[in-house]
Amino acid sequence: MKSIILGIATAALALSTVTAVRAENPEHVKQLLETNLCQGCDLSGANLQGRHLIGADLRDANLAGANLEAANLEGADLSGANLEGANLKKAFLNSVSLKEANLAGANCTEANISFADINGADLTRTILVDANLSGTDLKEAIVPR
Repeated sequence: MKSIILGIATAALALSTVTAVRAENPEHVKQLLETNLCQGCDLSGANLQGRHLIGADLRDANLAGANLEAANLEGADLSGANLEGANLKKAFLNSVSLKEANLAGANCTEANISFADINGADLTRTILVDANLSGTDLKEAIVPR
């Protein structure tokens, strides 16, 4: 019985440690929501679902694993941002800059990515099912062959 309890406690501790490592910086989330300026911020794993982040400065921000489902990022600057594994389902990314951004494994299902600048963006394993890419030039993006 003691070994079972010890095993459960060890597993719980390991899971809590993994979650803490991946958590966003709460001060950075607050800064983004109050100022719309968060260049280089750590927003990894942040829940920004449905947020209005129109024109946000997120250059070089870490948004790996962030939940941006149905968020409005129209005109935002995400140049060099890490969006690996992020949830961008139904997000509004019209006229955004994703230059040199990492979108590897991001879920962009039904996202509006029209007229976006994605030069040098990594789209490896990016899910683009039913995404609107009108006016977006994919020639300079990194896509799997």
